[in-house]
Amino acid sequence: MSQKFTVLFDLDGTLVNSAPDLMHAHNHVMKKYGFTERELTDVKKIAGRGAKRMLTKSVHEIAELTGKIKKTNEMVEEMTKEFLDYYSKNIANESTLKKGALNFLEWCKKNFITMAICTNKQEHLSIDLLKKMKIYNFFDYVAGGNTFDYNKPDPRHLTSTIEIIGGDIKKTIMIGDSEIDSESAKAANIPFILIEDGYTEKKISELHHEYLVKDFTGMEKIIEKYL
Repeated sequence: MSQKFTVLFDLDGTLVNSAPDLMHAHNHVMKKYGFTERELTDVKKIAGRGAKRMLTKSVHEIAELTGKIKKTNEMVEEMTKEFLDYYSKNIANESTLKKGALNFLEWCKKNFITMAICTNKQEHLSIDLLKKMKIYNFFDYVAGGNTFDYNKPDPRHLTSTIEIIGGDIKKTIMIGDSEIDSESAKAANIPFILIEDGYTEKKISELHHEYLVKDFTGMEKIIEKYL
């Protein structure tokens, strides 16, 4: 029997508009440690690589501007723990599903398409967010940033997930919103659908993609081309 078609999804900024809750957790930590809080647009630019990288980048940028902050690994580790603790308790206060996402997930399920998450958010937080958004049961597997010994943009994050769910890399497509997603899909030789207004510092023109969409409205038409 031939393998089913597979759709891999990033989570933050792709399926879920999670930036408001990420911003609140980020700013809670920044304020606690005496740093400047950031705007939503700033947080969206640095949210794609996981909590520790996000906080490291924030502290580094503030240090460059002021010249007064000496960043230490120990401090960032403490800040990351504080972030994860706060965020885990406030993970879905203001987060919402991307427009058309639920309808698309239902369409995929109806058409026997296998679905999995590939995100740099920690696995337990990803599962919790998916459950709170009431879409967890759509997915055959959730690969978080700490599921393997590697994560995006390493293509193995995608290829290992495909292998685990019994998929075929030649019958797989990736949907994401950032350069991290784009780079991993390109390296894995998987077609990539880029969602606009992503959690990335780069311009759309700088990101490799086969298709560019605003949200999940009409996504079915793209997938049908591969079925």
